[in-house]
Amino acid sequence: MRFSAATTAGRFLPQRLALRVEPLLGRIDAVLFTADERGEAGRMSVIAFSIRIVSAVIAFISQVLMARWMGSFEYGIFVLVWVTMVIVGNLACLGFHTSVIRFIPEYRERGMMDELRGIVVASRLFVLIASTIIAGLGALTVWLAAPWIENYYVIPFILGAFCLPMIAVSDLLQGQARANSWALFALSPTYLIRPVLILLFMALMLFAGYAADARTAIFASIAATYVTTLAQLIGVTHRMERQIPAGPMKVHFAQWFVVSLPIFLVESFFFLLTNADVLMVGAYMDPNDVAVYFATVKTLALVHFVYFAVKAGVAQRYAQFTHGEPEKLAAFARETVSWTFWPSLLMALLVLALGKPMLVLFGPEFTSGYPLLFLLVFGVVARAAVGPCESLLTMSGNQNICAAVYAMTLAFNIGLNVMLIPHFGLWGAAMATAFAMIFEASALSFTVWRKLGIVMAIFVPAKGAA
Repeated sequence: MRFSAATTAGRFLPQRLALRVEPLLGRIDAVLFTADERGEAGRMSVIAFSIRIVSAVIAFISQVLMARWMGSFEYGIFVLVWVTMVIVGNLACLGFHTSVIRFIPEYRERGMMDELRGIVVASRLFVLIASTIIAGLGALTVWLAAPWIENYYVIPFILGAFCLPMIAVSDLLQGQARANSWALFALSPTYLIRPVLILLFMALMLFAGYAADARTAIFASIAATYVTTLAQLIGVTHRMERQIPAGPMKVHFAQWFVVSLPIFLVESFFFLLTNADVLMVGAYMDPNDVAVYFATVKTLALVHFVYFAVKAGVAQRYAQFTHGEPEKLAAFARETVSWTFWPSLLMALLVLALGKPMLVLFGPEFTSGYPLLFLLVFGVVARAAVGPCESLLTMSGNQNICAAVYAMTLAFNIGLNVMLIPHFGLWGAAMATAFAMIFEASALSFTVWRKLGIVMAIFVPAKGAA
């Protein structure tokens, strides 16, 4: 007998209250128990959101401890190196970590098992080789440019390059798991296991007598990244082998690369846009300022995670509905805007209420970042108000124009940072980020309406597309 939130409320709550909450609980039942595509996407989004909430708590605690252990200067160095490695590791996939979400469901639906086996294996080999080459070139570039780089950054960046291939492979495995709607396999390694292991290895190294500095933190991150990614590889491979029968492989690398390249541009611009403020603060200001700004951004992470959770749950459904089901696609896309906006708004209010005491945990000097939250939250809520537009464009074959929108937004963001940070410091970075997010949301929503006739905006009725 299946549990039902609506039925349970009818049994235990007063009749008047039960009648009021019945529509909401009915929606919860639909998300949790419906067997159709909408239900599966909803469940994956719920799982993804739950993982990201737990991840936010873990990341917040670990970053507080790291800041306390190392102090703001060394913590700022570690933050800049780690954020850079995560960005470059993601970009080193060259779009394959997202394109597999499109190809794997398509090949499975059409019974193209040879191609399915081919893309699973070929994408892994390609990403491993490409990311290793990029890591080597990056380390060599830092070594050659050492005379022009602050000396406290040189060794940490060279060490950080060792993480890069495993970060890239982990992102690809996340995409393969998302393509199969395996939310736990997709998100747990990166967002739960890895941050816990980084904290654990750091604590063990400090207990063993190593210095509490950025180099030690990077060594702990290298060990945690390799352990997590190898375990993820074993788990995802074992589960895929149970679903995909053994047989020959067909590799259409040229086709996959042509599709992945514009997706790579979209993901690159999006990822750089998400992290450009931290990188630009690192370029113009000292590690102490980087530490304060990063702590502020981490405090805002709970709001961001709603958007990423919905995106993780709906991308493969967008791809499925694109093939011959435009009415379903339009209705589902409109619904995902509500999934994104209202929880984001609630989380934003919660973060603003608790932001200052949360920043105090990092250290008394970190509270200077609290006023920035009020500005940054406008941009995050603006992005949530249009839902995961870029996923809809990418999965519907409009990745080229989506890449163009992100290129314009990134250029706008960097330009604002260059103009504002020298004059306004951290406030300049916050203003640039908020304005860029508002521009991004407006441009993506307009592009979806022009290309697909779907209104992706929380307060605009669907008939506005006519």
